[in-house]
Amino acid sequence: MKIALIVAMDNERGIGKNNDLMWHLPADMKFFKETTTGHIIVTGRKNYDSIPERFRPLPNRENAVLTRNTDYEAPGALVFSSLEGCLKHYENETDKTVFIIGGGQIYKEAMALDIVDELFISHVDHTYGADTFFPEFDESLWNTETVFEQEVDEKHAVSFQVMKYVKK
Repeated sequence: MKIALIVAMDNERGIGKNNDLMWHLPADMKFFKETTTGHIIVTGRKNYDSIPERFRPLPNRENAVLTRNTDYEAPGALVFSSLEGCLKHYENETDKTVFIIGGGQIYKEAMALDIVDELFISHVDHTYGADTFFPEFDESLWNTETVFEQEVDEKHAVSFQVMKYVKK
């Protein structure tokens, strides 16, 4: 089982504000969809709740939600009380990648456990005054490659670069 994190962050590592995205970047959303389709996505409850209801669960992906609330229901998704329990459930899924899609606490936990094989980070060229952040990590432990770069255009108010980090 391969474990990957996929995230978009601003110049200050900001990933969200008031439990919402701070930007609208169609090319990044397309990359997210194309990259995670057919795989497993793992998200925290607050992040899952921030997805508009009409898009939940995210289609063509196995959806897993992490929460300490034992009464929480997420129709069409599996609910787990811990990241470890969730990963144990999927440990035999050798043909699929488990994508951790946020939020901040789940990213922090996954990075601290040192279980991540790949990172897909969209570096957004702006600062938004976020209240949720992606954790610091030692980039020297990862091989990096640029997946693509998006310049400002009629659909993108800011530029961004998608980078892939593979654990050395």
